Amino acid sequence: MIKNLTIFLLLAVSACGQSTSNENIVSKKAKLKPDWKTLEVSEFSIQYPKTWELNQSGQMGTSFFLFSPLENDADDFKENVNLIIQDLSGQNIDLNKYTEISTDQIKTMITNSNMLESKRIKTQDEEYHKVIYTGDQGKYKLKFEQYYLIRNNKAYILTLTCEKEKFVNYTDDGESILNSFVVK
Repeated sequence: MIKNLTIFLLLAVSACGQSTSNENIVSKKAKLKPDWKTLEVSEFSIQYPKTWELNQSGQMGTSFFLFSPLENDADDFKENVNLIIQDLSGQNIDLNKYTEISTDQIKTMITNSNMLESKRIKTQDEEYHKVIYTGDQGKYKLKFEQYYLIRNNKAYILTLTCEKEKFVNYTDDGESILNSFVVK
C-alpha cells in the first residue's frame, strides 16, 4: 500500500519539508478574490485568476491543472497549480505520517532537492501541512509550494510549481489560489 502512496507523490512531484510549528491564520475564505473564476465540483472548490488556463484532463493523475499564461515569447514554462487526490482507505495514515513519507520521498526522488520550509498550519476551518522546496526537473530549476490535507480517508495534495527565479512573482496569486481551496 505504501507503494501506491509513492506513485501518487511522485506524480505530484511537488512536495515537502520537516519541522513542525503551529501557526494560526485567518479563515481562508477571507482571502477569496471576487473577480476570479471558480472551479466547483462535488468534492471541492478552488478559485483562480481569469487569465489562467484550467485543464481537467486528468493528466499525470491530477484532478486539475491551472496554468499561468506565458510571460513572453522566450518563456517556455507555465507556472501552475495542480491537485492530486489519493485514497488512503485502510492504510491508517494520518497527516503526520503522510508528511513524513512525502518529505522522505522528495529527498530521494527530486534531483538536487532542498527543503526550505515545512510547517503545520491551522486555520479556522482546517489543519494542513505546508512545504516549500526547490529541485531540478530536466532543464528546469523549480520551486514548489505544497499543501497536504487529509480528510475522509483521502489525501489532497495541492501544489504550486514555478521556475525558481520567478517564484516570488507568483507568490501572491499562487498562495491565493492554494488558500482558496475548500474540501466540501
